[in-house]
Amino acid sequence: MPATPSPSRRIALATATALLSSLAACSSQPSSDPIAPPMADPVTGKGSCNADAVKSWVGRTADEDSVRQAVAAAGAKGVRVIKPGMAVTMDFRADRLNLEVDAANVITSARCG
Repeated sequence: MPATPSPSRRIALATATALLSSLAACSSQPSSDPIAPPMADPVTGKGSCNADAVKSWVGRTADEDSVRQAVAAAGAKGVRVIKPGMAVTMDFRADRLNLEVDAANVITSARCG
């Protein structure tokens, strides 16, 4: 009959399992979001966006059609609609358009990054 692990050994095993699960959750997974493809090529700069091209979008409602049109006008490869109080990562992506919206989903600013 196998010996029962000591309480300290059970705690160590549980801690190791939790740590490995946490690390697995942080692993890089390909995005399934069709609007957020990988970052632009850092050598050629292809895929960068031009936020000045969508300054006229400020004041529009950020519905699906207007967001897609803004992405196309900016030449961006991806978009992030940032709502009030929303947590966002600090990573810079030259090919991503960031549209900030207010509580009524109206675009308040447009920038790349």
